[in-house]
Order: sequence, then C-alpha cells, then structure tokens
Amino acid sequence: MVRISAIFIAVCMALIAASIGAVLYLRFGFKAADAALVALGVLSVLALYNAVAGRKNDRAEVNNQVSSLARGSGDIARQVGEFGRRLSVVESKVETALDKAQNTAQPLATEIEELSRLVKQLAESVAQHDLALARVPEDEQPLPAASADVLAAAANAAEQSGITTPILRKIPAFSGLDRDSVITLIGNAIESQRIDLYLQPIVTLPQRKVRYYEAMSRLNAGNGDLVSAADFLPYAEAGALMPKLDNLSILRCVQVVRRLLLKNREVGLFCNLAGATLTDAGFPQLLEFVEANRAIAPSLVFEFAQSAVRAMGPIEHESLAALAERGFRFSMDNLTDLRVEPRELTERGFRFIKAPAAVLLNRVSASANIHPADFSNLLGRFGIDLIAERIESEATVVDLLDYDVRFGQGFLFSPPRPVRAEALQGVTSEAGKSEPAASNEPTDDVAATARGILAQLARVGAGRH
Repeated sequence: MVRISAIFIAVCMALIAASIGAVLYLRFGFKAADAALVALGVLSVLALYNAVAGRKNDRAEVNNQVSSLARGSGDIARQVGEFGRRLSVVESKVETALDKAQNTAQPLATEIEELSRLVKQLAESVAQHDLALARVPEDEQPLPAASADVLAAAANAAEQSGITTPILRKIPAFSGLDRDSVITLIGNAIESQRIDLYLQPIVTLPQRKVRYYEAMSRLNAGNGDLVSAADFLPYAEAGALMPKLDNLSILRCVQVVRRLLLKNREVGLFCNLAGATLTDAGFPQLLEFVEANRAIAPSLVFEFAQSAVRAMGPIEHESLAALAERGFRFSMDNLTDLRVEPRELTERGFRFIKAPAAVLLNRVSASANIHPADFSNLLGRFGIDLIAERIESEATVVDLLDYDVRFGQGFLFSPPRPVRAEALQGVTSEAGKSEPAASNEPTDDVAATARGILAQLARVGAGRH
C-alpha cells in the first residue's frame, strides 16, 4: 500500500512539472530547452519537499513508538518490582515453614529410628524362634499364636460357638491301600459327605485385617483321622472325582458366603476348582446353580492352579467366560514361577494371583521374566491383586512389605479352621440334586465360628509352651 501511494505521488509530481513546462513553452513562448529546465527544477523541488515531509512524519512516528516503549518498560519495571517483593514474602514464609517442619519432624525421625531398631530386633528374635522350632519334631510344634486383639474377639465368640476342634494329625496317607482302593475310599467319602470344609483367612498387610477366606477340604477317614487335600487330591484327579468334589465345595462355599455377608459385606471367599470341572458334562447344571446365586458373585472367587490355567483349552476358556459373564472373578495359585501374562489373565476375569512368599523373596528357584520386587506393581497395572501365601514368620512379613504386597496368607496369621457342621445345615440335602437350590436361610455366623476355633487352638498352643 505504501509503495502504491509513493508511485502515485511521483506520477503526480511528474505531471505537474510537465504541465508547467508545457505552459511556459506554449503560452509564454519559452524555448523548449528553457521550458524543460524549468520543469525539471519544479520536479526537483517537489521531490525534495516530499522527501523532507516524509522524513518528518517518520521521525514523529518513531518518537511515538519510543514513547510507547518507554511507558511499557516502566510498567514492566513496576511489575518486576512487585513480583520481587512478593517473592521475598514467599521465601520468608517458606523458610519459616521449613524451620517448623524440621522442628516437628525431628522427634518423629527419632521415633522411626527407634521403631526400626525394635522391628529388626523382633525379626531376629522370630528368626531364632523359627530356627529353634525347626529342631523340634513337627508333631510337637505349638500352633502359631494369634494377635492379642484377635484373641480377645475370639474369646467372646468361643463361648457361643460350641465347636469341638479336631486336630489334623500327620499320618501316612492311605498307607496299606493300593491306588484303586484309595480312589474308591475317596469316592465313598464324597458320596457320604465326609469332606470337611476348613477356612484360612487372607489378611491385609500390614494391618492384618481379615479381607477374604480360602475354603480348603479335609477328608474324614472315618476313624478320627483327617487327610489333607495335598494327600487325597492327586488320587481324586486320577479317579476323575474332581468335578463331583468341586460341586460339593461350591455348594458349601455358597452357604458360607451367605452367612459371612450377614455380618460383613466386605469379606469374600476363595473356592478352589479343578480344570476338569469346566469340561465336565455336569457343568451346565453347575452354571445354572451359580446363575441362581449370582447376587453373591462379588464375594465368591473361583481359584485355579497355575498348571490348570496353562493347560486350559477352548472349552475351558468358554466355561470361564460363562462364569465371568455372571459376575464371578478368578484367582490363580500354586505358582511355580512368575512367568505370567497379566493382560491375558485380566481379559479372562482373573483378579487375584497367589504366589508363595519363598518365590517372591527369591528363596527358592523360580524362573521369571520380571524381578519379584516389581511383580506386584506389574499385576496392579492390570487390576490384579497379589496375595503372598505360605507366610510362616514375622521376618517374611517385613521383607514382603518392601515388595508392595497388599495381602498375605499363612500359618503365621492362622492355620485353616473347620467350619461347624451346623453352619452348613441344608447343604447336604441339596448336594445330591442336579440343580441345587440356594434358598436356605442362614442361621449362624461362620466368621464368629472361625474366631471361636482360633481362640480355643491358641489356648491349646499356649498350654503346650
């Protein structure tokens, strides 16, 4: 735009000069050379005037811009001064706050240091105690002592429980019997409902508040002896008895969950299942049963061994999906290594993984594609909670806290405790039906029962000392 106006002014000055030259030549009789000189002089004067006028305007504009810059600089200087003043005030307040924090934290740091020393002493004492227990025959070892607050609560419940406490003795499993005889014995025990249900708590760490229970089976041999699951489950698997045993376990677990929820709706139950149950011909009936009890799905977790999860095929995955659609969650236990795919497990509905404390703490050989200290954080990113199991000493708990483990299970907190037969009233009558009902109204509190047993066994352990 400026260039166009300059061209226009130059054209106008040329026309004016040419007009004056033409008038002098034509009107006043000037010679052509003289008229041209006059026209050239007029053009020079006009050009000089235009240049002077333009420079004057430019100078005025520059002066205005300089004045504006001066005013802006003054404003900036004032703002910088105000900011400096405020920064000085903030620095003084921060120094005052730091001084107060140091004065407040100093006693706390001293107490933490003292607490660390006491914890270290406690860990050393427990380690010495465990070493001493290791030298004592296993049948003569006392039961682990419960914490004072649990014993206090258990003492009140024990008077009302009326429960006898059978002792699980270490016996040679099915000694003198061949394989077929053992399978027949287990089948008869399942048919006659001689599979007792035991509960072991899963607690939060470090608070040790009971958050879940795991249901465990014990086979009643009929002569007062109880056989642990580790002794009879291999025979049950060999005899294809696991689906029938799992159906009975689910029936009882549903009954226990209903009773637990009467007192505390935040407590859940883990129920162990075998992979064969998912492919059994009776699975549709089992699915109908859990469908009728889907209201308790958030509190009932079906648990599978790591080997069973790895051996699952399309049929098992379809059965898992059917259970997940009804709101049930899954857990994986009996880990022999930490090579897991958390994303795939999450997509299939797994929300818990149980790992032995010895595996997490690198005390046994276990192949893994991640350091055990990072295992809990890896699972947490995919919505899976890590539960450390088989915890038997306080020193193990102290080490696990450094691994960010939120839940723990083991004999340190409590051994498995039997559920009173009355707590399962109505289940045995339903067990023989192909489509069991879930309408039995609960009349007892299994949590109070377990606490009562804990108090009794704690007193037995104290007597052995």
